[in-house]
Amino acid sequence: MKRTVGRVLFGLGLWSCFNAASGLDLDELKGAVGDLKKQRDSAASTASELDMKAKSAGLAEYSDAEEAAIGRQIAGNLLGAAPLVKDKQLQKYVNNVGRWVASQSERPDLAWHFGVIDTDDINAFAAPGGYIFVTRGLYRLLNEESELAGVLGHEIGHVIRKHHLKILQKSRVVDQGGKLLGGQAGGNENIRNLIGNGAEIVARSLDKNAEFEADRIAVVLAARAGYEAFGLPQVLQEIGHSGNDDRVALLFKTHPHPDERFARLGDAMDGRFDKLKGKTLAARFYRIK
Repeated sequence: MKRTVGRVLFGLGLWSCFNAASGLDLDELKGAVGDLKKQRDSAASTASELDMKAKSAGLAEYSDAEEAAIGRQIAGNLLGAAPLVKDKQLQKYVNNVGRWVASQSERPDLAWHFGVIDTDDINAFAAPGGYIFVTRGLYRLLNEESELAGVLGHEIGHVIRKHHLKILQKSRVVDQGGKLLGGQAGGNENIRNLIGNGAEIVARSLDKNAEFEADRIAVVLAARAGYEAFGLPQVLQEIGHSGNDDRVALLFKTHPHPDERFARLGDAMDGRFDKLKGKTLAARFYRIK
């Protein structure tokens, strides 16, 4: 995939906190915005179709509050396994990036929460209601803010499509009243096993199509937010080169192999994002101390 590196004005009023771009081609920007609007409309239409299918399949329709309550309990299980990295600046930074990317989705009003958890495993997790975590191990692999935006965009994609919520209900981890059934999260003193257990709860029976869809959503959201669209593909390529690194064992267990995701995403993008000029923001990327 061709990697386009350039600058684009991140938006109008909302982007005042970012560096303004110079030499902006307004016609090109208008065309890019028009393309992304069509993608947003298409995504909204697809989401509506999925909701109709869920209702026809007998799945309960949860309010945002009920969905958040489910996600909060799962997030608590994950944080019981490994706490957040003790770096307030890091957590604030990741929340700022994540909430901006999430604001580009069809569910901007969720109470989104993002965090970096203290484990060297390379993975990321999403729970219903907008609870999203990246491991310290994965964060250390990132080199640019656009890559972080891509990773968070993937997990945001799972939330806005309610992938995990539907799987949790189908597998009877969540009952018809929206309560997380006891005994599923379990307890274990081993951090790696606990993280794995939590990941399996939110990724149970999540098929490859859901992962590929979340990848596509990530690219669109990142581009719509003004980032370099190829951030996530770069991360997938980097992880794919990790080989037999034990830190990626859980990722391989809960996601398709990064090489397969990279190839599928390349086919889906198919040059459509080559002309978009987004920011990588490598200089602004927060480095863990």
